[in-house]
Amino acid sequence: MANKEATVSELSDLFESSTAVLLTEYRGLTVAQLTSLRRSISEHATYAVVKNTLTKIAANKAGISSFDDELVGPSAIAFVHGDPVNVAKALRDFAKANPLLTVKGGYFDGNPLTAEEVNKLADLESREVLLAKFAGAAKASLFGAAYLFTAPMSKAVRTVEALREKVSTQGE
Repeated sequence: MANKEATVSELSDLFESSTAVLLTEYRGLTVAQLTSLRRSISEHATYAVVKNTLTKIAANKAGISSFDDELVGPSAIAFVHGDPVNVAKALRDFAKANPLLTVKGGYFDGNPLTAEEVNKLADLESREVLLAKFAGAAKASLFGAAYLFTAPMSKAVRTVEALREKVSTQGE
């Protein structure tokens, strides 16, 4: 009993400290395949095989009730502590290579996710790519603004120089 309470407490802490939680079914996968999956997402997530009843209790304790109907069969959860997009991509890619892995759903930013929404999350670009695109767009906007402010002055300088040349050619 104490062991189960400790497990529920640990799972509840993982639910609360994770930026996202992705629920999968691993029926038919070998230990080697699960180890490979764990390694592929270890930078951004912890992947754990869980007992459904204890997980339901822990999820409800953490305020997540969306998993109640999905916790059937052999379940494993990716507790994301890094970039959820990278973990969703890794799970999707692993599921393509190993069709026995099924993504059932998830929980991200206070909202439950369906399996389709997890796939949409996987289609997003990573945080680093989005930040790089934003920085490029901001730099282009700043360059455009700088050009906008310097263009009238450079036009005025060219006009004055043209007048000076015209006056000097008329004076000769």
